[in-house]
Amino acid sequence: MAEILTDSCADLDQELIERFNLRIIPLSVFIDGKTLHDGEDIQIEELFRLVGKTGTLPKTSAPSIPEFYEFFRTSKEADIVYICIGSALSATFQNATLAAKGLPDRRISVIDSKNLSTGIGLLVLKAAEIGMGGHSHAEIVSEIEAAIPKIHTSFFIDTLDYLYKGGRCSAVENIAGSLLKIHPVIEVRPDGTLGVKEKIHGSRKKSLEYLLDDFKAHLAEIDLHRVFVTHTGCDEDADLLKQQLLAMAPIEEVCITTAGATVASHCGPGTIGILYISK
Repeated sequence: MAEILTDSCADLDQELIERFNLRIIPLSVFIDGKTLHDGEDIQIEELFRLVGKTGTLPKTSAPSIPEFYEFFRTSKEADIVYICIGSALSATFQNATLAAKGLPDRRISVIDSKNLSTGIGLLVLKAAEIGMGGHSHAEIVSEIEAAIPKIHTSFFIDTLDYLYKGGRCSAVENIAGSLLKIHPVIEVRPDGTLGVKEKIHGSRKKSLEYLLDDFKAHLAEIDLHRVFVTHTGCDEDADLLKQQLLAMAPIEEVCITTAGATVASHCGPGTIGILYISK
């Protein structure tokens, strides 16, 4: 049986990690003169506190090749499927691929999710369920690679500073000087880059309604097995979206998760999104 691995950018909570028997390698966040491991040394509450204290935005980095080597080496399985944050957004895929070459006695598949946050998480849980169904390493890899283009990740952000200054979405430059009360909706594009899907003028409520309307518009093509609502500290909004989604369609499971410090370092507080797989 292949072990399913991922990184902290998948934004999966502890309940899901334990339920699907996953192992996570953390990315690093540098802030206030310290390098901290996402999900182990720092959570988003502390991250945003330190941003307020220092007046500077955090920097993030991929696990090193030696860290990946040890991560893979300590697997109890000879077969490993590691699904990582998109290669257009991080050096994680590159470092993991190089580390895997140092373990020729293992069968290690490093899969570029071309996504972030629970866009990765959707693939990870799908891989775990396929493995639990008794399918082979090759079958897991094949099904996950086929599912990558079917992941839909979009979210709106409250502040442009994090995404703009972090350089992860060049399209934000076009609206960085705009008036207040604009909430850009960011999407992950097929090539794994980020782009502005829509500019919502007005209240936060209007932005939440846009996310729900967009989901409803694509309802016929959505796989209703699992949908994620992921956010950076917007618990009430997340609960509201979950209730509305369940009223809209017979979704088997709507999972609410809080983004980790790596993802939050680039999107900032007040961010929330709906993530799903197409049929």
